[in-house]
This record gives sequence, C-alpha cells and structure tokens, in this order.
Amino acid sequence: MSAPPAEPAKRVPAARIDRRALVQRHNVVLRSAGATSPLSVGNGDFTFTADVTGLQTFYDDYRRNGMPVETLAGWLWHAYPNPHHYRLADTYKTYSTNGRPVGYPADENAPAASWLRENPQRFPPGQVGFLLKRPDGAPAALDDLKDVSQTLDLWTGILASRYSIAGTPVEVTTICHPQSDTIAVRVNSALLSRRRIAITLAFPANHRMSKKLTPALDWSAEGHETRLVRKSAARADFLRTIDSTTYTVSLAWSGAAKLAEVSKHHFQLTPAGNAASFEFVWSIARTPPRALPSFAETKAASVAAWEKFWQSGGAIDFSGSSDPRAFELERRIVLSQYLTRMQSAGTEPPQESGLTVNTWYGKFHTEMVWWHTAHFALWNRPEFAELPLQWFQQDLPAARATAKERGLRGARWPKMAGPEGRESPGGNALIFWNQPQPIYLAELVYRARPSAAILEKYKDVVLETAECMASLASWDASRRRYVLGPPLWISQEIYDPARSRNPAFELSYWAFGLKVAQQWRERLGMNRNPQWDEILQNLSPLPTADGLYVALESTPDTFTNRASRHDHPTMLAPLGLLPGDLVDRDTMRATLHAVLELWDWETKIWGWDYPLIAMTAARLGEPEAAVDILLRDGPNNRYLANGHVPQRGNIAAYLPANGALLSAAALMAAGWDGSREDLPGFPKDGKWQIRYEGLEKMP
Repeated sequence: MSAPPAEPAKRVPAARIDRRALVQRHNVVLRSAGATSPLSVGNGDFTFTADVTGLQTFYDDYRRNGMPVETLAGWLWHAYPNPHHYRLADTYKTYSTNGRPVGYPADENAPAASWLRENPQRFPPGQVGFLLKRPDGAPAALDDLKDVSQTLDLWTGILASRYSIAGTPVEVTTICHPQSDTIAVRVNSALLSRRRIAITLAFPANHRMSKKLTPALDWSAEGHETRLVRKSAARADFLRTIDSTTYTVSLAWSGAAKLAEVSKHHFQLTPAGNAASFEFVWSIARTPPRALPSFAETKAASVAAWEKFWQSGGAIDFSGSSDPRAFELERRIVLSQYLTRMQSAGTEPPQESGLTVNTWYGKFHTEMVWWHTAHFALWNRPEFAELPLQWFQQDLPAARATAKERGLRGARWPKMAGPEGRESPGGNALIFWNQPQPIYLAELVYRARPSAAILEKYKDVVLETAECMASLASWDASRRRYVLGPPLWISQEIYDPARSRNPAFELSYWAFGLKVAQQWRERLGMNRNPQWDEILQNLSPLPTADGLYVALESTPDTFTNRASRHDHPTMLAPLGLLPGDLVDRDTMRATLHAVLELWDWETKIWGWDYPLIAMTAARLGEPEAAVDILLRDGPNNRYLANGHVPQRGNIAAYLPANGALLSAAALMAAGWDGSREDLPGFPKDGKWQIRYEGLEKMP
C-alpha cells in the first residue's frame, strides 16, 4: 500500500497570533548558578548583563567559566593619547590596482597599526554587584547560593532572581529604563536588616586591550579618575575621567543607607534601616540628569516599551507543528528578537558581540550591517533598520575622501570603524562586500515603508555607493568584460588579496546593487546612469569549475582543495541572501549539495553561515535542507539558554547569527519576490503548521 502524499507546510488561517503567549512561553528560566547563560536587560543603546544574583556580583566566576557579566553603552567611546601622531597613511601598503600603484591601510604590523586598530574603543562604564555575607560574616561565594530560580520575562524586560543564602531567601528584580541608560533594582530579603547585603560599585580602567575578542576588564587603579561630585541622603553622582573621556554615574536609593569608598574606584552602599526591602537606581550619562526615575517608573516604562515592541512588526507561531524541532526554532526566533532589539538598535551600528562584551575593540564592521539589522525591515520594524543608515549618512564626507584618495568616484566605506568613521588598518581596506550593504538596507527600508521621503533621505548614500561600486569595476579589454579586483579580500577570507579576482558573491552583489541604484534613480525622476547599465550588461559571469560555483575565478579550487572549503560558503549567497543576479539555478543547486556534503564544518565556520545556506536551499525549493541546516548541531550554531551563539571559543556573543536567523525565518515564511507558494522554506511533510503575520518578502 502506497504512502499518502505528503502534506505541505500549512499556514493556519486562524485569528491574530496571541503574541504574549508566543513570547512568554520562551521566557528564560534558570535553575542553577551556572555561568554560561547570564541574562541581560537593555534598551538598544545600553545593556546590563547580570549573573544569577540579578547584578554583577560574580564577574570572575562568570568570565572564567562562561560568559562575562558587563555593562556597555553604544555611545561611550574612549581613545588613548596618540603621542606619535599616528596616521592611517603610516600603515599603507601599495597594491597594483588597474595598472597603477595605490596605497591601502593594510599593513597590520606597522608601528601605527595597533594604536589605530585599538582606538577608539568602547568603554565599560562600571560594574554593579552585591556584597553577600554568610552567617559568619564572610563573603558568600557562588556555590553558597541555593534554591536558585531566575526568570527573564521577555514580554516586559523584567529580570527576577531568587536564591537563598544559608536558608534565607533573597529576591532581586532588575529592570532597564527604555529611555535612559538606567537600571532599577529592588531587593527583598531579611538579610538587609541583618547587614548581610550591600551594593557594590566598581569602576574598571578599561578592557585589557591586549586581547581583541572578549577581553577582560582592567582593574588597574591608575590611569583613570573617579570623583564623588555630589552626595545627599538619597543620591550620589560620580564624575568618571579617562584621558579626554568623561561621563557621569548616578546612584539614587530609597530608605536609609550609608555610602562609603572602600578602595580606589570601589564604593559600597549599605542599607541601614530595618526594612526587608530596598530599591535603588544606577544610571550613566554624559552629564548628571536633574532627576532619576524611580523603580516604579522604570518598571512601568519597561513594561510599556516591550509590549509595544512585541505587538509591532512581524511574528511567527509554530505551536501547531508536530516536528520536534519547531519549538526550538521558535525559541531561537523569539530570543533573537529580544537580543537584537536590546543590543542592535542604538545610536551607533552594533559591534558583532552587541553590548554584551567587547570584540574587535568595540568597533563595528560595515560588511556585517545586513546581518545585524536587515531583519528589522523584514519583520516590519524598519525604524530600527534605519539607524545604521543614519551612520552611513554621517560618514559620507569621510567615505567620499577615501574614494577620492584611491582614485575612485562616489563614497568608499570603511570596513572596521568606530563612530568617527576612520578605517582600521589590516586587510579590512581591501574588502568589497561591505560596499553594497547600505544599498540593500535602504531598499529594504523603502520596501517596508515606500515613500518619497525615504528616497530623498537616503538617495545620497545609495547613489554615491553605487558610483563607487561602478568605479571599482575595471574593464578587461582582452575579454571584453568588467572585473572586480585585484586587490580584493573576498568574503571568504582565506585568499591572497593581491591576486583575488572575480569572487562569485561580490559579482552578484555588484549586479544587484547597481540594479537597485538604477531603480532609485528612476523613482527619484532621474535618468538611468548609462555607465552602470554598461557594467550590468558586461559584468563577468560567476566563476565555475566542474559545473559548480566556486569562491573566485582566480583560484577556482573550492571543491578540489579541502583547504579552500572552510570559512563562509558565500558562493551560495547569490541565490539566497541575494535574489539570483547572474545565477544559473541548476548550477547553484549542484553547488548547494556540494557544500552540504563536502564543506569543512570544523575548521572555521560562523553563526551566520547556517542561515545563509538555509536561504539558498529555500529559494531552490529544498525546504527540508533549509530547516536541517538552520538547526544543524555544529560549531558556532549552538544557541544558549539566553539566546546567544558563542563563536570559536573566544567570542562570547555573536549578534550576526541572531540577525541572520531572523532574516532566514522571514524568507522561509513570507518568501521573496516571485515566490508563489506560502511558507516556501518549510517542509511539505505535514509536520509544520505555522501562523505568521507582518513579515515582508525579500527581493
């Protein structure tokens, strides 16, 4: 007897999704004091990560055994003095570019390189913890905490921590204010009246700059200053200074308490009353605020802000599915929305570890901006996707100057930069695939909210980016085609930039970016740029070998040399992340299968590579492969209880993985331009019943 035909994935035509139930069934609940999944509260520009106590009491334990608990703000940057007057030109290496010598800041070993890479850096504003005492008066260790129960309510952004010390319960509520860089804390415990709980404030000198990935806090007492500039019965303000960087830290409390300096840069607030409850707020700002919000005000604001977020934009509900992986995929999606809203929606583009810890000195990477923020537009929250575009707007003068210096037109974007937009030395300056990113992001914002105002607002970013892209494509007279590179450091960062020519991903991205820019010209009432059309008509084909797309034309050994099959498999990106310019679908299908079978998953892979492959599988009509790879248990694709995806053993948090997952989920559910079936990225085996709403199609 033959088996019945498989049922397609079903979009359940039910009432509006119960978003509160969807979100809260994935509240994070911890039952032990393990250090691998500390929980965070934040507002997009400020994040406070807490250990099991609800504060940052056991920093050393968490750093040694799992993930550090720190505080970071997007706006707080510091640069050490530059007594040698290092300039980017001090790191130049000369590469032959279209037959002429051009200097690029690519010498990572030059004396100037370390300072220029490390400065500016994001700066840790301070740590807030508890001094918890055992009955004998000795400080409690992490192992002394029993009866642990810690819950992060994703719907409200409220962290509730419960534990006991020698049989006495402690309850701590930690909340971040959505409009100011403030945490509000309430402590309930009989230990307060017994003087066995105090609040500690500690100010590190910085991170240890000798390590670029998840560096430890530097507790040196010298080189920075902490001054108590205001003190009253219920408030204290501190002025913090390190070189030319200054900011303030404010502390306010309810009830009787004593504030004392216990050592340099270390203070202690000890509740002095007999009450079993104590509240305080801790806030950072450029200048002291006139008033600080109360605990109750912070709680009300957090509840309102997070409910507004969850009720806006898109949602996906897998609750009707019988595939055992559906609940885990839903969990990852919900937690990724929380983490990216909290850490990738601020005044500065996010670094790859968000505001959990520092990596690459806190600098942001413009080639990663799509993975960080494109999902906001796809999930119908384009206001957050606009935030990095505003940085590109601000950096236009510097990008124009870089282009002019290198003999290019338009705006040439830096790869690794801080808020001032200066390039960081290294291979960064030779990367190409960061260039079209603002075009793609602007297009997604426009598609989500099409208007003349959006076109006018971002036209300079889009059109000047495209102009630079056009000037980066050079004419090969012998083959009568346009080529990319050399020099070029491709997205699969394992090839010699001095010899790399025509990588598959970048070629397709050039075609897509120039096409979109032409569409913007037409929407703006402008004529098409004839040179861009000339390039589009004569761009080199995607490189192939033995019927498969390979990483690049100049070294076409992707599937014949194992050493070339690690890092990003971006020869798949032209049909997945991108809509398929220059792509032959049969060749791409064969390439997908070759990657799934032959890729070296252990040597080096990244968290956004899994969603990248899933998007390609979905567009090729292979939804089983899309789900399989999206949830594959492999290196750098393991989502912790808190939703973070550590990478390579030394990157504690990696937000591009979370953002990529959200973009892939949107494509797999809502599809793309021209897709005809619903839920095209989910299997047709009858095990997937899905509701979604508010999602945008991808190009």
